[in-house]
Amino acid sequence: MTAHFLLGIDTGGTYTDAVLFSEATGVVAKAKALTTRHDLAEGISDAVEAVLERAKVPVSAISLVSLSTTLATNALVEGQGGRAGLVMIGFAPEDLRRDGLLEALGSDPVLFLPGGHNVHGSETPLDMSALDEALPTLASQVSSFAIAGYFAVRNPDHEKRVRERIREVSHLPVTCSHELSSKLGGPRRALTTLLNARLVSMIDRLIGSCEDFLKARGIDVPMMVVRGDGALISAAEARLRPIETILSGPAASLVGARYLTGLEGAVVSDIGGTTTDVAVLEGGRPRLDAEGAVVGGFRTMVEAVAMRTYGLGGDSEVKINDRGLKATLELGPRRFLPLSLAAHLHGNAVLSVLEKQLRATHAGRHDGRFAVRTGLPDRLASGLQPQEQALYDRIGMVPVALADLLASTPQRATLDRLVARGLVHIAGLTPSDAMHVLGRQSQWNTEAARLGLELAARGKDGSGQLIATSAKVLAGMIVDRLTRQSSEVILQACLHEDGAGAIDPAASLAVDRALRREPGIVRFSLGLDRPLVGLGASAPVYYPAIAEMLGTKSAIPNEADVANAVGAVVGQVRATVTVFVTTPEDGIFVVNGAGVSERFLDQEEAFGIARRRAQAIALETARANGAEEPAATLREEIDAPEIEGGRKLIEARFIASASGRPRIAHF
Repeated sequence: MTAHFLLGIDTGGTYTDAVLFSEATGVVAKAKALTTRHDLAEGISDAVEAVLERAKVPVSAISLVSLSTTLATNALVEGQGGRAGLVMIGFAPEDLRRDGLLEALGSDPVLFLPGGHNVHGSETPLDMSALDEALPTLASQVSSFAIAGYFAVRNPDHEKRVRERIREVSHLPVTCSHELSSKLGGPRRALTTLLNARLVSMIDRLIGSCEDFLKARGIDVPMMVVRGDGALISAAEARLRPIETILSGPAASLVGARYLTGLEGAVVSDIGGTTTDVAVLEGGRPRLDAEGAVVGGFRTMVEAVAMRTYGLGGDSEVKINDRGLKATLELGPRRFLPLSLAAHLHGNAVLSVLEKQLRATHAGRHDGRFAVRTGLPDRLASGLQPQEQALYDRIGMVPVALADLLASTPQRATLDRLVARGLVHIAGLTPSDAMHVLGRQSQWNTEAARLGLELAARGKDGSGQLIATSAKVLAGMIVDRLTRQSSEVILQACLHEDGAGAIDPAASLAVDRALRREPGIVRFSLGLDRPLVGLGASAPVYYPAIAEMLGTKSAIPNEADVANAVGAVVGQVRATVTVFVTTPEDGIFVVNGAGVSERFLDQEEAFGIARRRAQAIALETARANGAEEPAATLREEIDAPEIEGGRKLIEARFIASASGRPRIAHF
């Protein structure tokens, strides 16, 4: 009988990883390939073909594919995503000012419709005339829609009616807020829905690319995607609710870290190209953030691991501030295409420009920087303003020097908007380039990294001194800055877990003295109470120094570079459903959530219906999410204070959770 293997794939901002996993023996083989943003299937294909070749395993032996990704997280951190139209039902314009919704909305269009429901599910009549008037124009300006109705978690009828009308006219993807969360808090639910709508096309492309490759390769098995809480959902469900995949990569890395190290307690830090993700393992499990995941500065309603995500990675932009007497460095939060990688992909188009800039007698303000299209399909470039379109037309699939591209300061802002839309990459100096020059990385073009560092080093600070005396000296300064900045973000995450989040390690003089081991009459020191697990392809080169700065031991597993892909295949499917019972008036009990509203005259009958509904829908959802034989548990929260000698029901919540291992193909 043929052994069964599970294929784990992790698509990150820079690399796509693949592992072949056996439940009996663990990791059988692993491989990496560059993530190809213009066509994600290429990177997936390269990684999977390499892992199959190394394992010498036929595709017929694969019984499950599971995918984790940092693409959604990276998009939100970098402010990217498609343009979405937000429809608010029963809300007022001032509601946009709550929970960061106005900031998140930016320049995307918003429409307010009369309607919505109250806490018991009773409606205010819905008027769609403003929608009917705006839809024909709106449909050509956005790539998706988000709908948020007042108390839609108690009665989603208006959201559903608006969704049908939008689909009928626009044929675009539509996300309703009741599909994403059962929690109250309309503006934050609207924010979550808006972000989901922006991510739909990106995650749809990723899953579609993966499915197309698997189909072409003859791998016809169930496909799962890692959710932000580390659980697995079917690919079909992930396409509808891509917001649930924010922190998918980090969650998978935590599940993988626990499996690979066996540690019960640890601080886990995963450095990628774009972000550093930090979380704490306690008792072998990551803590979930009860308030909802915070990504890119926005608190969502997505239940996810209590993970702090920072715009700091191997491909972070190196910013040199030369205005003070002594130049200072800062990394991130934007991701650049490393010069070493740009030259690896495009050769002389990058190298010849860098050499020419280095020969020039005067430094240019855009030296060492290029723009190149990411390769997204033209349909995702819809709605560009004339000046954006004109600049976009001048940028091709071969890098063009910013010095040749930008003639005025306003054009820089235009370019930034193209980057924010995910249409253009900026190539420039990064920590990855510094590592190439120091000989600690060698997978890309070291010469381009050296030229870029020499260009930056020849700048002068406020005292007239060179930024650095050589490319190697500057490379060392960049890596030292990464060590320090990484230590600060790990400390910040841990202090937040300790309830001391008001301490800012980047601004605290005491923390600064402790990290620098500053001598003095008063000695400051600090340390972590548990090991630091370093994950990511570059973990072995970065984390020993970071752990030393933080006064703890580093634990870097052999498979640290593919921990996300390992976590993708060892997780469980899990679904949670909440059903509510409220009392709009004495003797009336209304059951809401996970189905139609029902009214009862008897409290126990209403409670019984709510219990059965919660468990049935949780099991049904777990099966829809890909669970083989899910089991359900039920938790009850009943708010019924004593009022005038008797108990008065305010609200009862019946929360059912169902979980199980994913369904695999049986041959």
